[in-house]
Amino acid sequence: KTIVVGGLLGLSLFGVAMAGPLEDGEAGQAAYQSGDYAAAMRYWRPLADEGDAHAQFSLGMMYATGQGVPQDDAQAVAWYRKAAEQGNARAQYSLGMMYDDGAGVRRDYGQALVWYRKAAEQGNANAQFNVGLIYDDGWSVPQDHGQAAAWYRKAADQGNVLAQLYLGQMYYNGQGVPQDYAQALVWYSKAAEQGNADAQSALGTIYDDGVGVPQDHGQAAAWYRKAAEQGNIDAQSRLGQMYDNGDGVPQDYSQALVWYRKAAEQGNANAQLGLGLMYDTGHGVPLDYEQAHMWFNLAASRAEDAKVRQTAVKGRDEVAARMTRAQIAEAQRLARDWTPK
Repeated sequence: KTIVVGGLLGLSLFGVAMAGPLEDGEAGQAAYQSGDYAAAMRYWRPLADEGDAHAQFSLGMMYATGQGVPQDDAQAVAWYRKAAEQGNARAQYSLGMMYDDGAGVRRDYGQALVWYRKAAEQGNANAQFNVGLIYDDGWSVPQDHGQAAAWYRKAADQGNVLAQLYLGQMYYNGQGVPQDYAQALVWYSKAAEQGNADAQSALGTIYDDGVGVPQDHGQAAAWYRKAAEQGNIDAQSRLGQMYDNGDGVPQDYSQALVWYRKAAEQGNANAQLGLGLMYDTGHGVPLDYEQAHMWFNLAASRAEDAKVRQTAVKGRDEVAARMTRAQIAEAQRLARDWTPK
């Protein structure tokens, strides 16, 4: 899972109400937004030295990103801390990030949680998500899926896309909340509509399997395609399978080959099995036992699902019976030399 970092890097200061002399605050903001970081530093540093929390946070961000000053995590931590101790939620969140990453300070998930929670309790959605993630994974605290779900919901209600995704997963799996496929669909849909590829792939699976909704292969293929075009490996494999079988789309072996190959070359065992079957049968490609053996062999060695592994082993052994020793040796060499792309 992923700690949110968007609040630290590339952060805009629009909407931050500046304390201290209004003119200097506004001048600093204008300079920052125009890319004149040195001028922004000149305006904000005196304000920060006088205790202005917003200016202190701004200096912390500039040191963290190396904007207008040499990049210096220790200085970033120092300025974030000054602002955070005055209750600045963005600084609290950013200081939590520094403890989380071990940047400018010794990594300490306990301290990260302290500062994330302070920001989360002020409504910072990224901090709420990260508090949920810490409870979900049990970093520095006993694992507590109920707490994770509660914090994910707070962030998800504010539109945090990862919180929406993870809350959907919790409802789908019945983890921390009662299993509820309708709620899973709601939260996956919210994240998918924001363009999250994992959520799009999950929606594809829900429609593909008919879990909590009427089975609809056309909807499944549409969501798999959205995710696959963003590089989601599982969606690429599943879309390949839909073209292979003609489920939700017209059967098209050339398209099946395209999507299987994208996923197979990244190490997806299901797609590797699919490629093996295509080379074994000559569907969409010239019949090629060496390629079939190689892909079956790779799928067998990488598959976590027992059924996929057994099918790959069976396919490899059956195609081997039609090959010469030299062909088998070459197929084995291809498998040994293969590396994910």
